[in-house]
Amino acid sequence: MLPAVRQARRRHRTAVTVVAAITASVALGLVVIGKWDELETGVTGAPITIAAAAVLLQMVALVARSEAWYTCVRAGGGTVGRRTLFRASSMGFVGGMLHTQLGTAARIAALRRSAPDASPGVPALIGAELPILIVEGGLAALTSFTLVGPLGLPWWVPVICLGAVAAASAALRTMAAARARWLRSGLAVMRTLDGRVRLAAFVLIAVLAQVARNWLLLHAVGVDASVFDAIAVLIAVVTLGQLPFGLSVGAAASVLILGPQGVAAAAAAGVLLTATGTVGGLAFAAWGALDMGLSHPRVKLLADPLRLVLGALSAQLLRSVERACFDLVGNLQIGPMLLPAYAPGLPARAPLMAPASQGAAGPAMAPRPGFPPPALLGRETGKSR
Repeated sequence: MLPAVRQARRRHRTAVTVVAAITASVALGLVVIGKWDELETGVTGAPITIAAAAVLLQMVALVARSEAWYTCVRAGGGTVGRRTLFRASSMGFVGGMLHTQLGTAARIAALRRSAPDASPGVPALIGAELPILIVEGGLAALTSFTLVGPLGLPWWVPVICLGAVAAASAALRTMAAARARWLRSGLAVMRTLDGRVRLAAFVLIAVLAQVARNWLLLHAVGVDASVFDAIAVLIAVVTLGQLPFGLSVGAAASVLILGPQGVAAAAAAGVLLTATGTVGGLAFAAWGALDMGLSHPRVKLLADPLRLVLGALSAQLLRSVERACFDLVGNLQIGPMLLPAYAPGLPARAPLMAPASQGAAGPAMAPRPGFPPPALLGRETGKSR
């Protein structure tokens, strides 16, 4: 009876999250509905090259964060391959479109289903998410001063954020060293210098890609935003992503940070953030689904005959090309090209002297003026020796 109750509660939380996300999106739409023309102009006026670059940056961020997760899982004792883990990470984006926690749950569930023996248990996988969150939280705390101006926060708020992240990191290390085995396994990547460097590098790549994407799209809609504004928008997106905003989180974060510069322009930038992020994430998820389908045993069984046929055709084509090349080389008169074409007493295209092994079957080469005959040349060479 207890599993049924847990499942019912899980369905209830999912339904509440979906309803809240739809409600938040509708509320934001009502705020900007009076400036719909400006919003449409900002969204459609962005160059297609900027939109494509934003999609590419989103995919770079997703791949870098997946590599960071792979580093944590491998350090925690997992033996899962990179492709399998990347496929599971791509599936997590679908759930993350509604809520961040749903994305984490979908990612872990997909990994456990695709590689139950090679991946750690669910508690260890949850613990493997914590090092990434610690690094992301540290970067957000270091750059939280960008929120002071747009939100009118006191100057000491960034100091409190840094202290909170440092305290949380110390508490997690203490718990991992004490008796929380699953937490110790998840934080194993933090025990080695190589693991810490790799984790911080890939998380930093993901964050920089997101900041660059924000900056490009803000300027594409005409917002005079600095790099600090782009960082503040990213922090707002991550913070609001913990709330059930759904697909409207980008627009809500942009309006929150850059609303004084123009609600319509900020909302247009947020819409582009959401659109390009969704396209990049769906492209990553489509690759994961396609790779997962092609890796299925039945698909491999059906593809084996086709692979054999293609292999036989390529081998036959290679043999045909080699035979044609050998025939071409064998029919060419390469010898005369190695000697001067014209010389006194030597007609053009004079035949070469036959080798000694062929006897007198072939025509002998006429001696050229100034050069001794081949027989005398051999005698003089012998005398010199």
